[in-house]
Formats: sequence, C-alpha cells, structure tokens
Amino acid sequence: MMQKNLTKYILITIICLIFTIALFELTSIDILVQDYFFNLNTNSWIWDSNEPISKFLFYDGIKKLLILFAFLILCSLIFFRKKEIIKTYKKGLIIVLLSAIIIPVTVGLLKATTNMPCPKNIEYFGGKYPDINLFDSYPAEYVQKKKIKCWPAGHASGGFALLSLFFLFKKRINQIYALIFALSVGWSMGTYKMLIGDHFLSHTIITMLIAWLLVLIIYKVTTAKDIR
Repeated sequence: MMQKNLTKYILITIICLIFTIALFELTSIDILVQDYFFNLNTNSWIWDSNEPISKFLFYDGIKKLLILFAFLILCSLIFFRKKEIIKTYKKGLIIVLLSAIIIPVTVGLLKATTNMPCPKNIEYFGGKYPDINLFDSYPAEYVQKKKIKCWPAGHASGGFALLSLFFLFKKRINQIYALIFALSVGWSMGTYKMLIGDHFLSHTIITMLIAWLLVLIIYKVTTAKDIR
C-alpha cells in the first residue's frame, strides 16, 4: 500500500511542510508558545541548560546513543551480512542507516545557510538579535559579526531520523509502534531544546516534516526496483 501511494505521500508531506512554514511565518505562534517557557521576572528559561541530568538524557546522552545505534547497524550490514536475520531486514536497515546520516546532515546544511536566531538570541527574550522571519533580511542598521545557526532544529533531527524504523518492520502494528517511538524520541529532544530557549516550536515541527520527507525519498530510491 505504501509503495503504491508513495508519490502521493511525498507530495502530501511537501504540502504540509510548505503550509507549516507559511503558518509560522505569518503568525506569532512561536512567540506565544515560547512565552510559556520564559520567566520575565528572572529573565531566564524555565529549564536550565546546564542542569546535568536532563542535559545528559536529552542532549549529550541521547545524541551519543543515536550515533552508536547507526554505527551498530553499519557493523551488522558489513560483518553480519550473511546472517539470516540481517538478510531479512537488509533493505530496512539500509533505509534506517541512510536516514541516520542524510537527515542530520541535510538539516545541518539548512541551519548553516538560513542564518536564523534561536529564541534566546532575539531581543524579545533578552538577546541581541532582531526577531526576523525566514525570508526576511536583517535590518540595515544591524551589524552581524557571523552567521547564526538555529533553523531548523538540528538536535531533534537525529531523533526524527528514527521515523525510518517504520520501513524496517513488515507488520502494521510494529510500524505504528516504530512511529510512536520515533516521535517520542524526536519530540523529547525537541521539547528540551525549547525549554532551554534553543528552538521555537516551528523549528521542531519543520525538522520532523523534513525528516519524514527524506525518509520517504530514501525509501523510494532504495526500493525503486521493487516498486517497478
């Protein structure tokens, strides 16, 4: 079913991505949501970015775990490729591995070119950057010493790359569990970054949609012969 409607799902995801970008560009939803995470009295974020336990769980630790996960998949495809279980899930494992590499790299490249500030960087929340939209230029009087990298959400991209696990499983129920797991990991990482002022809500939603779009494209490319 997924293979037959793959192009349709890709187009739907692209439309959702465009709509989401337009929605947040034309509204103040990001600021309204982020206001809940900022204490005006103390001029600080609701969660301390230096708090060691949450930093390990939702930043350093999870990032290393995702890298280890991708490395183990690579090792299994190289050193255990003759094992029956690896042969059975080979295409799915390749999709997961490619997603784990391509999605963070793509999001990282976007972050490096969009030059968008994080919530903590804008003047509204005590920073030095003006609050600009994605397609806006900085005010002529504003002097920017170097590019800033905050759109979309790079950290959460690793978690949302796990959406590729959907294509690792054959049974529908397992595919649903895979999506729930991937969304839980991605959103826990993304929410943490929102709580410490590193990202807006739109950054995380857009990263999620980009991740799913890339997963679909990777699936389409890697299974092109099967679809024919």
